[in-house]
Amino acid sequence: MSADLATIQWYVDSALAKLLARADDLVDAGGDELLCRRPDVEGANSVYALVVHCCGVMERWGGESIAGRSITRDRTAEFTATGTLEQLEAIVAAQRRRWVEDLADYDASAPPRGPDGWEEGDPRPVTQGFIALHVIEELYQHLGHVDLTVDLVLER
Repeated sequence: MSADLATIQWYVDSALAKLLARADDLVDAGGDELLCRRPDVEGANSVYALVVHCCGVMERWGGESIAGRSITRDRTAEFTATGTLEQLEAIVAAQRRRWVEDLADYDASAPPRGPDGWEEGDPRPVTQGFIALHVIEELYQHLGHVDLTVDLVLER
């Protein structure tokens, strides 16, 4: 249940590019304000916040679990983040650089270097590869949220 680093990186890069493309769609349709607009649906988040959250996911799982790096993350603040497309692109670019650094010594079958995040006794085989696949799972899940959010904000 793992993949080589080149495959992992391709999927991560693809997800990040698609997330930013959808953010760009909103800005093209009405400026940075639409990027930070929450749809009128209880519990919904803005595209900006969802992409910032995806970067937090990469930081938590890649930086802390895979690389064993101590991180500081305010998960709650990710969902209230606002800014411009230019700022969002900078956040994503910086997180991608950290992700590449964090996975420099990636070993799909090795245990994580930091906390794995799962409960004691969980039957999942927690390896660096498992965690990398979990990041991909989260990025694509949130890409779906972003797609829906764009449609709702643009009232499609």
